[in-house]
Amino acid sequence: MRATAAPPRARPWWQAFGLTGAAATLVYTFGLSSTVDAVCFAAIALGTMTACFAVPRRFAARPRAAWPIMGGAALCFLIGVMVRPFVTAQPLFADAATIPGYALLGVYFMLLLRARGSIERHAVLDGLIVCLAGGLAGALLLAAPAAAIADRPPLVSVLAGLYPLFDVVLLAMCVNLTFTARTWPPSLVALVSGIGLMLVGDLAYAIIGVSGRTYASPLLDVPFLLAYTLLGVSALHPSVVELGRADRHPVQAWSWQRMALLMPAVCTPFVLLAVVGGHSFEYRMLIGACGLGIMALLLMRAVSAVQAQVAAQLHSEYQSMHDPLTGLPNRRMVTTEVERLAGRVPVGGPARVWVGLLDLDGFKWVNDSWGHDTGDQLVIEVAARLRAAVPPGSMLARVGGDEFLVTYVGDEPGALRLVDDIQGCFATPVPVRDTEVVISASIGLAHAPAGGDPAAVTEALLRDADTAMYRSKGEGPGRSTIFDASMHDRVRERIELEGALRTALAENKLTVVYQPIVRLDTGRPTAAEALVRWTHPERGPIPPTIFIPVAEDSGLIEPLGTWVRNEALRQLAQWRADGTVTGDFYLSINVSPRQLADPQMPATVATELRHHGVPATAVALEMTESVMVDGGGVAARVLHELRELGLRLLVDDFGTGFSALGYLRRFPVTGVKIDRSFVSGLGESAEDEEIVRAVVAMSRALGLSIVAEGVETRVQRDALAATGVVQGQGWLWGPGVPAGDFALHWAADRHVPGPAPLAAGPA
Repeated sequence: MRATAAPPRARPWWQAFGLTGAAATLVYTFGLSSTVDAVCFAAIALGTMTACFAVPRRFAARPRAAWPIMGGAALCFLIGVMVRPFVTAQPLFADAATIPGYALLGVYFMLLLRARGSIERHAVLDGLIVCLAGGLAGALLLAAPAAAIADRPPLVSVLAGLYPLFDVVLLAMCVNLTFTARTWPPSLVALVSGIGLMLVGDLAYAIIGVSGRTYASPLLDVPFLLAYTLLGVSALHPSVVELGRADRHPVQAWSWQRMALLMPAVCTPFVLLAVVGGHSFEYRMLIGACGLGIMALLLMRAVSAVQAQVAAQLHSEYQSMHDPLTGLPNRRMVTTEVERLAGRVPVGGPARVWVGLLDLDGFKWVNDSWGHDTGDQLVIEVAARLRAAVPPGSMLARVGGDEFLVTYVGDEPGALRLVDDIQGCFATPVPVRDTEVVISASIGLAHAPAGGDPAAVTEALLRDADTAMYRSKGEGPGRSTIFDASMHDRVRERIELEGALRTALAENKLTVVYQPIVRLDTGRPTAAEALVRWTHPERGPIPPTIFIPVAEDSGLIEPLGTWVRNEALRQLAQWRADGTVTGDFYLSINVSPRQLADPQMPATVATELRHHGVPATAVALEMTESVMVDGGGVAARVLHELRELGLRLLVDDFGTGFSALGYLRRFPVTGVKIDRSFVSGLGESAEDEEIVRAVVAMSRALGLSIVAEGVETRVQRDALAATGVVQGQGWLWGPGVPAGDFALHWAADRHVPGPAPLAAGPA
């Protein structure tokens, strides 16, 4: 069971009440006087009632209505016990208060059983069997002899004999609670023990009732005093909240716990037949009728157990073939369906088996920004839309966290129409909780003609659809691609490239080059950007636009980023030590969204800075605008912690992604780098010039530094200077070069006055 945190003073209350109840019971047994006995009994009963009425407010125990009902039952029992010694001639007055108490306790247990999901058909049948056996024993052994007493009303005698039956019913209901508990919390132990003591007390009264008495001694009330105490302890103990919560374990319908409850009841008619069956023909008839009733209930219970087993088997099979979140078929079921379709399509006909695999674009950002609950709601809503778009005869399945698969049998135009219908599901924003999410899907299509081994065809279709889907994602969000054989070659090439990159990283075969960031008015470098380069042993230089996506998809981006960062910091520390750069020079290093999603990154960077002896102000981290979409996720906290360390934070390729003033104000960025696509049109496009002016004005208003990327001509440089841009980067001053070449250029340039560039570019 789940542990429950107790309020600060909860534990002393239940302990104090238990000790007080035990002490009052001990005093009661001495029979000092009727007044003392009444005070002891009333004190325990009132304490129990107070505990029951206070439970919902004190512990928020569920169901809330159950505990006041138990308090009402305790009040009824108190009235009955207090009145009984004074109405021995008319005991029905006491019974009039006590019997409603049993009814209220029954309601209390029904509420708990319903809250725990324990009211099952076989549980009800178990209760009926126990009640029938208990009623038969009570009637023949207690009620019938008591009713035979001539000088007492028969109703009084019958009621005296039936009280144990009431307790048996309550005890059976209480035991049913235990069938949905892996362990017995203290409140449940106290509750079961209390009902058991009530049974003992009522049996004692029933036994003396056989001799014609309705009251004999205060000692007969001791079980009730202890029962009251235990019921109060059950209500006061912090584990009371667990009574309304099921914590099921795999108890079968015929488990030994249930058999231990049923076997005495099944044996009762046979035992009674041997003990009292010879008293009269009526006794034997009653025993026979009850025995037949118990057998009929046992037969119904057997049928119920078989039905429950079948239902459990069907439910297990359903769960094994369906997604629990959306209720859609899962990968196992849709694989079987594809195999069936592959074997059913007529050979030589125009129809083909089509498999479409779609992956939600940007789903990770939804999970990171709004949490996994929102992500689940998004998946449910998308599944509902896709269900409406998929035609009859096609199967829609969820095969991954954000992946769906659809089957189709027909020609290519029909398959493409289905793709259009699926893409239409994402034409409008998806409402999720209190927001609307704009999302798209990348789709990969694969098809196969009739014929061949259905299992092999199915395996190939699923593999090819997956390949085509990744090709779609590589082309941008919301794309769809039909598989062709050439994709296998690209997949093999990518796998080989990933292996070679992994080897190069492990063997330190990568290099870092440094491209200057200069002041436009002087041409002097004020900073540099560290760029990773890779020369394949056979294919030669591999462009970063090729191997960086491979690193991101394969999970190598984090170790690659760590290696580049440490190499750049080591080089910067050397330059600062030998005077190659001045104290205000900074080095810019790229970081990926995946790196910023690591909550340990600030601590890692701080350790690296201390190790290399580089101040945080001499380092800038460049990130893409997409990181800022994660407004409430881990990346936002990481960026704030990095800024607190003193690092500069720059937005790379600004203007091409999710540019918004709100993002820049909400995040601790210190500067922007204007994307080269806006710089390339300067001197030719008035629109690009206005965009640059707007970015400059906005950045100045926010106190951000500005660097223009991709500067290739003097015309672009002059236009940027005219708009107020101070720093630039691009081929006008040279490409990224090894550390030694950069140091030579920098050492030579720092003594040369004027705006001479590092390298001349085209006019």
